[in-house]
Amino acid sequence: MRKILYTLVLAVLTVSVEAQYKLDYGLLIGGSNYLGDIGGKELTRRDFVWDMHLKQTRLALGGYGRYRFSRKLSVAANLSYLNIRDRDALSTNPARVARNLNFRNRLWELGLRAELTIYYDNDVSGRGYYNPDFKIYLFGGLAGFYHNPQGQILDPDLPANNTWYNLREFRTEGQEKEYSAIGLAIPAGIGLYYTFNKQWRVGWELSWRATFTDYLDDISTVYADPALLPSDEARAFASQTSQIVIDDVNDPSSGTIYDHQYVGGFDAKRGDPTHNDSYLTTQLTVGKVIRGRSNFYRKKYSWLKNRVGRKSRAKF
Repeated sequence: MRKILYTLVLAVLTVSVEAQYKLDYGLLIGGSNYLGDIGGKELTRRDFVWDMHLKQTRLALGGYGRYRFSRKLSVAANLSYLNIRDRDALSTNPARVARNLNFRNRLWELGLRAELTIYYDNDVSGRGYYNPDFKIYLFGGLAGFYHNPQGQILDPDLPANNTWYNLREFRTEGQEKEYSAIGLAIPAGIGLYYTFNKQWRVGWELSWRATFTDYLDDISTVYADPALLPSDEARAFASQTSQIVIDDVNDPSSGTIYDHQYVGGFDAKRGDPTHNDSYLTTQLTVGKVIRGRSNFYRKKYSWLKNRVGRKSRAKF
């Protein structure tokens, strides 16, 4: 009987303690990179980090809020600012180097996701009472983002210009209308955190976002007919290859020969429309747990808050 009573008391206390820590919020800080039509080494395209230029990783910042429904399931929302960029000159793929394009893109992202706990230890230190606890979780969800790819004119045949230009309005591949600045992504990844002193959480996340657009880098299909492009700037960004770049890439001894007209010519391959762009973040998380009263506490002890004490005179 004592064992049963002890078990019931322990279960009630456990539920009571857990119920106080359903909400937390905090900051995300780390780096972001992308997978698209710029990048890679000698091969044409490879998925995930093997086709990324890791040195082009840039700052990623954000904030999040999380609500825990149960020991296994939580829901989190985030608002993030991400920066991705790359340029063909960093590739070892001769065709990409000869193309000589570049971009940067600053994204604002609002996301919602579910988190599934795959490992949980509520007493890492062995001191009891959830101090600290440790959790590993998988997550997936949906995010919307605003993006605005920009580029610089790097053609050696043109005057040097360090100005960044908005590329959507130029319709560099001869589109009838601009592609949308609003996009959808499917975030998925893995994360972990420690909770210290029952109020501070420090963790790490790795998140991959598959998108429904191929224009994070303003590159997707073929070179447009220059006569159909709306301005000189549009023609400059549509094809930045030149004979100077081609001569640097060509290697007659290995049979690698490119022709200026072929690389930047009308209707020649400019990008890969069979794969949409995606982006990745790896971030540290620092958060605060909201220590609210549990339902158990409110039902049993709320009378203490409203209790009126009796006045008494000190006796000596």
